[in-house]
Amino acid sequence: MHSQTPAHPHHGTEEAPDPRRWRALTVLAVAQFMLILDITVVTVALPDIGRDLELGRAATTWVITTYTLLFGGLMVFGGRSADLFGARRVALTGLVVFTGSSLLAGLAVNAPMLLGGRVGQGIGAALLSPAAMAIVTTTFHGAERNKALGVWGALGGTGAAVGVLVGGLLTAGPGWSWIFFVNVPVGSALLVAMTRVVPDRRGRGGRNIDVLGAVLVTATVGTAIYGLINAGDDGWGDPFTVVPLLAAGVLGVIFVGYERNTAAPLLDPRLLVRRPIAAGAVLMLVATGLLITGFFLGSFYLQQAQGNSALVTGLLFVPIALGTIVGAHNAGRLIGTFGYRPVGVVALAIAAVGLAIPAGWHGTPALIIGLTIAAAGQGATFVTATTTALANVTHDQAGITSGLVNTFHEVGAALGVAVLSTVAAVSLRTGGADLSGFSAAFVFGAVVAAVVAAGATVFIPAGKPPVGMRVGAH
Repeated sequence: MHSQTPAHPHHGTEEAPDPRRWRALTVLAVAQFMLILDITVVTVALPDIGRDLELGRAATTWVITTYTLLFGGLMVFGGRSADLFGARRVALTGLVVFTGSSLLAGLAVNAPMLLGGRVGQGIGAALLSPAAMAIVTTTFHGAERNKALGVWGALGGTGAAVGVLVGGLLTAGPGWSWIFFVNVPVGSALLVAMTRVVPDRRGRGGRNIDVLGAVLVTATVGTAIYGLINAGDDGWGDPFTVVPLLAAGVLGVIFVGYERNTAAPLLDPRLLVRRPIAAGAVLMLVATGLLITGFFLGSFYLQQAQGNSALVTGLLFVPIALGTIVGAHNAGRLIGTFGYRPVGVVALAIAAVGLAIPAGWHGTPALIIGLTIAAAGQGATFVTATTTALANVTHDQAGITSGLVNTFHEVGAALGVAVLSTVAAVSLRTGGADLSGFSAAFVFGAVVAAVVAAGATVFIPAGKPPVGMRVGAH
């Protein structure tokens, strides 16, 4: 579920509404839906993918983290590209890359082919998603923009719910390859439709794209993930764990120093010094990491330890996805009544309680009930994160702040899966024969949620969002 920019009206004279705008929204919404779906659709298929391609725990983990890492690490780069070269051009480029990479992933006969496809999907998504959002915000104005953003914001929860269900249906039916193949006809149809109904506007130009910044931030997180995943197999003292983690620290320092001194930074680190934005980023990182790892660990637990099929697993996951929707839907109203801090603290506490249930009790009912409760808290945390970060930013900073929060969303998914895959390594390696790893991972997640909830009593600023502000989460 990604955060969205609040609706700020354009200043000055507004052009006449484009007659194709609602058709354009439909096309762009379907494209965005496809990108969101590809995060959760894979989780149900992972046990089958690992078995067919003979993937170890580390390679299986990379199937998730590769996509979310590239999606998040290059998202602001994609947004800047849309500004410079034109949003439609960048959106079309991203769609072509994503669709072609989906075909490669579906045809994969080994780990390099599959991960290569996931790399391409992540790059395509990082170009397409922010460009599509830019088209929506510049095509609609006034009350219509609020309505369009409402449609856009509704995509996330439904995308997660449909993703786990489609993943189960396709894996149990024609096979896991079709979770990728299905993107090819959809992407091709969207490509034709986008050229016909999406308005083409010139890029603003006038500034360079911070390519080095994009490479540095992606390399920093990717190196850290490599070290974290390796720790699950070879231990924390192994050189292939220690060296990448140290390298990630060095790269992070270099990235911050470079971004502070470059003329047109990809992400201005000084934004994170502002308490509301820093709080929103932390909340988004934690909530996404816990939600996606719930699907990741749950998929292996339900299929390997409990003996459920991919189809049954997909069906069992639907209440969890719906829990996210319920939490997100109610959070906006509650924040308006009680403020950011109380809702954020309670939401994280609910997530901690939910994760504690499968940590203490084994079995399918305990897992589904616990993760559904946790998902409701995580969904509310998403909305708290976006409203906290975006409530008081100026119009010219809304886009970059939204991009920053979105980056933490995707990076949170990548880091969360890497960390909890390592904590649960013994269970993943033994195919669920030893459940101690799953228990340890859920304990770890519950503790993280509880600790952040306690910290949130201090770091989330007090106050309520401005009257009339609309922020969606997807």
